[in-house]
Amino acid sequence: MKNDTMPRPIQILLPLKVEKEIEKDGVGMGVLSDGTAYLTGSGLARMCGTTESTIREMANSWSSEKLKPRGIVISNLLSERGFTGDSLFMPVEVNGSIHHAYSEAVCTAILEYYAFESNPIKEHAAINFRKLAQSSLRAFVYVQVGYDPRHNIPSAWKQFHDRVSLTYHKIPNGFFSIFKEIADMVVAMIQAGVPVDNKTVPDISVGSHWGKYWTSYKLNEKFGERLQYEHNYPEYFPQAKSNPQYPFVYPDAALPEFRRWIREVYFTEKFPEYIENQQKARALPPSIAQLAIEAVALPSITGSKISNQSFEETIQRIAQVPKEVS
Repeated sequence: MKNDTMPRPIQILLPLKVEKEIEKDGVGMGVLSDGTAYLTGSGLARMCGTTESTIREMANSWSSEKLKPRGIVISNLLSERGFTGDSLFMPVEVNGSIHHAYSEAVCTAILEYYAFESNPIKEHAAINFRKLAQSSLRAFVYVQVGYDPRHNIPSAWKQFHDRVSLTYHKIPNGFFSIFKEIADMVVAMIQAGVPVDNKTVPDISVGSHWGKYWTSYKLNEKFGERLQYEHNYPEYFPQAKSNPQYPFVYPDAALPEFRRWIREVYFTEKFPEYIENQQKARALPPSIAQLAIEAVALPSITGSKISNQSFEETIQRIAQVPKEVS
């Protein structure tokens, strides 16, 4: 006998990943990691010549709105574009907050409504509709955000690549930089799925702790004086507001000592603390924190005094940190 009381599995829908989101001339827009172009609610409203609250209220009550005169017209326009979704927007996460992303089909249908069907007709919407008719919303957004689908690379790799490009040939001869020296560590984190971005900048952590170690043990007396060089973050990093930066570079003679220190001190003591602090600041969820520890710290301590068990304890401690930490 069929059991109709069996509980159905709960489906959890996670926010889609945003590749890039910008605001251009007051129009919020972006591209998802699968290449889907979208407008934000405020961007769509501006294109249509209406208010963001109008778009938001219509979208939030779409199940009832589509049965009303305005909704019926828009629903028909959506059907012509092959749209069958139950919601007008997709929830996406941008800098820790949830935004509403309206796809091309939804945007052009609503834009067409305001351009030709609303009462009164929005001339601003008609102008934008004619502009998009010459290409597509997707082409329009791609151009505005600088997205090239033929050469698209994941965001973490792009940000790492852009930082490498800005530091290339910047280091004085005879010296090494923290950023270049830990490049393999960053690559290992990215390969493990850790989002190394403007909120997770491990070279700042390494540089800070190594600088304290350098001065505390007066390593300049043994290896020579360190120097500063001009370093710039990519313009889309929040840190770029204070460009140029002037971090230290260290004499090549100190490289063996630096590598010993990062292996025996930083990876075993400081890196787990850094990842834990990143999680407390909500820059990393517990699962990603564990990936970072496993990808970077564990492979790097072969032959060191710390045991795998102590790292397992670290992972468990990180995973137990409450998600909502003030």
